[in-house]
Amino acid sequence: MSTPLPFPAVGRLPAPGDNVAIAIRRLEAGTVVLLDSGARTLAHTVLEGHRFTVRPVAAGEALLSWGLPFGHALTAIPAGTYVCNQSILDWLVLRRVELTIPTQPNFADHLVPFVLDEAALRPAPPVELVPQPRNFAGYRRPGQRGVGTRNTIVILGTTSRTASFARQLAARLQALARVHPSLDGIVAVAHTEGGGPGEPNNSAEILRALAGFMVHPNVGAVLAVDYGVEPVNNARLQAFMRERGYPLADVPHAFLSITRGLSAALAEGEALVRGWLPAVAAQRRTAEPLAHLRVALQCGGSDAFSGVSGNPLAGAMVHELVRHGGIGVLCETDELAGAESYLMKNVRDAATARALLDRIARFKERLAWHGVTPESNPSAGNKLRGLYNITLKSLGAVHKKDPRSRIDHVIDYADPLGAPGFYFMDSPGNDLEGIAGQVGAGCNLFLFVTGNGSITNFPFVPTLKLTTTTRRHELLVHEMDINAGRYLDGESFASLAAESFELLIASASGQKTKGELAGHSQASLWRNWRQTDTSRLAEIRARPAPDGKPLVARLDPKARGDGRSGEKRAEVSTLHLYPNGPRFGAERVGLVMPTSMCSAQIARLAADRMNATGLAGRLGLDRFVALAHSEGCGFGGETMYHLLHRTYRGYATHPNVAAALLLEHGCEKVPNDVMKRQFESANLPLDRFGWASVQLDGGIDKALGRVGAWFESALASRPATTRVPAGLGALTVGVLSAGPLGPAGTAALAGALEEILAAGGSVLIPEGDRLLADERFRGALLGRTAPHATLAYGQPLTDAGLHVVQTDTDHWTENLAGLGACGVQVFLGIVGDTPQQGHPLLPLWQLAEAGTLSPGAAEDVDLMLAGEAADAGTILGLVAAAVSGERSPKANAGGFVDFQLSRGLLGVTT
Repeated sequence: MSTPLPFPAVGRLPAPGDNVAIAIRRLEAGTVVLLDSGARTLAHTVLEGHRFTVRPVAAGEALLSWGLPFGHALTAIPAGTYVCNQSILDWLVLRRVELTIPTQPNFADHLVPFVLDEAALRPAPPVELVPQPRNFAGYRRPGQRGVGTRNTIVILGTTSRTASFARQLAARLQALARVHPSLDGIVAVAHTEGGGPGEPNNSAEILRALAGFMVHPNVGAVLAVDYGVEPVNNARLQAFMRERGYPLADVPHAFLSITRGLSAALAEGEALVRGWLPAVAAQRRTAEPLAHLRVALQCGGSDAFSGVSGNPLAGAMVHELVRHGGIGVLCETDELAGAESYLMKNVRDAATARALLDRIARFKERLAWHGVTPESNPSAGNKLRGLYNITLKSLGAVHKKDPRSRIDHVIDYADPLGAPGFYFMDSPGNDLEGIAGQVGAGCNLFLFVTGNGSITNFPFVPTLKLTTTTRRHELLVHEMDINAGRYLDGESFASLAAESFELLIASASGQKTKGELAGHSQASLWRNWRQTDTSRLAEIRARPAPDGKPLVARLDPKARGDGRSGEKRAEVSTLHLYPNGPRFGAERVGLVMPTSMCSAQIARLAADRMNATGLAGRLGLDRFVALAHSEGCGFGGETMYHLLHRTYRGYATHPNVAAALLLEHGCEKVPNDVMKRQFESANLPLDRFGWASVQLDGGIDKALGRVGAWFESALASRPATTRVPAGLGALTVGVLSAGPLGPAGTAALAGALEEILAAGGSVLIPEGDRLLADERFRGALLGRTAPHATLAYGQPLTDAGLHVVQTDTDHWTENLAGLGACGVQVFLGIVGDTPQQGHPLLPLWQLAEAGTLSPGAAEDVDLMLAGEAADAGTILGLVAAAVSGERSPKANAGGFVDFQLSRGLLGVTT
């Protein structure tokens, strides 16, 4: 028998009356623990953050943490027993964690609707203010804009269609930012929303967030950029702000529409920013009351200790701020489910309580439209580190509100903040999407609590990150600001809170946070949801999965019998491609594939760094590419998991990819070990791929080093590869349209595609594309065959021919991303009123019908289909030039590229 361990050495009770404790370290099976009832031997391994009983629990009895139920016992559970539900057992098996675990769960989840008893509700008194409020050094803005903690110039892409433009312009202006020490940066805010052809369901949320960004006190000047034709555009944003009284006149600003071409717009944007620089750079900090701080409370990568150390510490800091007349803002609506009774203990009045419960009910209803419940919220990282279900996660999450703090106000996503006090803002649990709403509301500093070590930062609002345990803080010391784990180690909570509050004031006054020093930031608005009721849910779920078989295999134009006999065959010179196993690639690329949004920017940093050092050339590659995207974190819906699995695998095995590394953040819903299982099920050798983790490898710099080292090691032993002759049959071409095509253009495009299919190549088209509704185009390629989906979004192509891809989106960039994962090597895109963004990995030739574009916009398109240009041979020549490395399309050459994954019809933010 092992030496018994005292309880303080192995566990913590969130509240004195709890019947289960949290293990503060991994406890192996056979460990003996001293409990109040005596020594107990653990029959199973208990991971750090997982729970075990401290006294016997009867069958049907509630399991308690923070004095509230998160589950009920399925059988009698003796003291000293590891508690587990079916979900956590499934995850441990999937992730193949080496430990001794039970074969059956011993508790079931507890999530029952909360019913407000208004008769018993006691309105709470307001928080007592401090007698002598303190100051911080901030930027006082004119009019009603408030006080900033930073002084930034923002390039705002009004919708996703100008995301790459915003990034390009900000990059072009970085040299200017560096010569003005009083300027905290010239930053891009690029996001995923509002760029589709139709009105999005989240337009109100988009407009409120953008309006708040424009007048935010941390913004010294702002340039909003659109094309002018999007459903959510600059004109609509201006009208929205004017109607609702946003103080736009008090901030230097401009609204720029790209009407004369990208080059002209870049020059115009640069001139505007240069004109603002002297006045913005001249701004100086002044002593301002702490009452002007609006501090947002956030958490991400939560663990079992978030509600014990990190969240209570952040809550105590904000409570002190509210005592100084400031504002604290809690959000993440689905992470209240199961913890409502805690919140109702200190609320302003019945109307505020009803408003809060209404937001929770409304959020649950939106999830239900997509076949999802709040139980979809916890991620793989949450579960692995002890958050078994949404109730347990919520019980810890709500402790970002100190029990002494009263809920004073409830607002919608990105609604402007008003009177002082403690706010709840409606938002999803997805960290980045919630953060954008808090910034839009006016928050000028963030407290971000993380158990796993999330590295999240916003472009123009500083973030202080609090780790929940000392071990995790030390692992990520260069990314984390405050070690709340010191409380678990025995330090006084009051002294830790006082010290941390001083850091909050210093950070608000200009002291750089660890995230700012790392130069890492990103933005994501509350993503669009596709369903508005449950009427289509059964129909969507019942759709058969595409079978992967082409509608048309090897096409013989002469035998069509449909009027297209191919009188004049288009000629194309021999292609020169890289052999890659049984397929051919147009490039040799080193791919860094992030598995979530939070690792996406690190993937981009890795690719940029390796390209800048010339590593690609030394390893026989053309370049390194990172496919930065916004998914993998807070979403719900089983179809979304499958979409991500397919898409990540499709890109990792793409014929253009010579070597691929998957970079996880460490707490996302699709981490590396899940992808390893997916690759194994597809019979892919795991040693063919690289694997890195921002959190587990020890932070940004160490992860970047690991990425570079793997590529050097993996490619050093591989033989050099050169281009070899190949025919059109080696090609997979993606075709999509966002504009009209006349008879001559249709004939030319169809003729080029016929040649590719006749040679044994493949053509992929999105299922909802307008080309499939064109009888001339459809008849030329399909004859009498009715089009239907043959490939799922991101499904790697195995059988050559003509395929229709079930993308479930009409968003241009999302369609590019889905078809690219299927194996497309080059895109042909028919554009309409404006040019479109390209793909970062794959060339996109943009073709337009004569007369559809303004003269200025026409310079950004590669081919106008008029006269002799409307010829199949010309189109095939473009294809050949791109895949043979002889010529790049304009969007790719200029860096106007973007990458965005679809959520399909049932994916939804949680």
